[in-house]
Amino acid sequence: MLCAREHDVTIWSRDPALADAINCEHRNPKYLSHVAIPAHVRATSDLEEALDGRELVILSVPSHGVRDVIRRAAPLIPPGAILVSTVKGIELGTWKRIDQVLEELLDSEHHPRLAFLSGPSFAREIADGRPTAVTVACREEAYAISVQESLSCPWFRCYTSTDVIGVELGGALKNVVAIAVGICDGLELGLNARAGVMTRGLHEISKLGVKMGADPITFLGLAGMGDLVLTCTGDLSRNRRVGLELGRGRKLAEIVSGMNEVAEGVRTTHAACALADLHGVEMPIAQSVRSLLEGEVGPKEGVELLLRRQLRSESE
Repeated sequence: MLCAREHDVTIWSRDPALADAINCEHRNPKYLSHVAIPAHVRATSDLEEALDGRELVILSVPSHGVRDVIRRAAPLIPPGAILVSTVKGIELGTWKRIDQVLEELLDSEHHPRLAFLSGPSFAREIADGRPTAVTVACREEAYAISVQESLSCPWFRCYTSTDVIGVELGGALKNVVAIAVGICDGLELGLNARAGVMTRGLHEISKLGVKMGADPITFLGLAGMGDLVLTCTGDLSRNRRVGLELGRGRKLAEIVSGMNEVAEGVRTTHAACALADLHGVEMPIAQSVRSLLEGEVGPKEGVELLLRRQLRSESE
């Protein structure tokens, strides 16, 4: 996509063999192998080579790998470069959002140029040139606009935001709800149940987000409702797939071991519950998913516990 905009693109891989394969075959044999990578894209396993002279750096690694990669990259990122994170997760143990991790590890001169891309965007559909709309958030709006102009094309449309907290939380927490929806679908509970879990799940995300300083309007946009709808209903959703298999009775370890890609929602569920406790927010759907992932309840029991909760106002 970036090459179509005539950008000079270098891909970094931690695996030298994978970088060599991309350079030789102009495809990534491990991920989206059907996609032809333009011949003038260079791949390298040398982080210094990848970052040398770059004006725009895009961070696309699993959330549990962010700290290690950025610690290594920090002294190599050019001073004026804009760093765009596409990571959708929360760091385990510290319970930090990715923006907080980056600000901890990078010098303060980089902080104004940290941007965060989120929204309803399956990688396969982007690679296939399907119409996609996303949000780019940065506390300094001018840099969000710069990223917007660099990435947008007739079929990939970027909107800007200054609500980094809301965009980060929306992108991470929707994966937890997607697991819950997948469980309901695996149990064949019907479309009513799916809609109910999605709506109440968004309510939980919004409650926690507002308590942490997010703008509630963000959760009605692409990084909130948009990403939630896609991840809960799309067949390409890894997190929904985890929930589906759990609902059908398979064990978590067996499901995860058979996946080629990371389902961020498994880790994020524990982070969501920890943040809910920390901020005094009730998140029964997230708590139910956590109990199921830890083997404390089965899929049917988890649903029954949610349905038997005390009746209350919808605003609670």
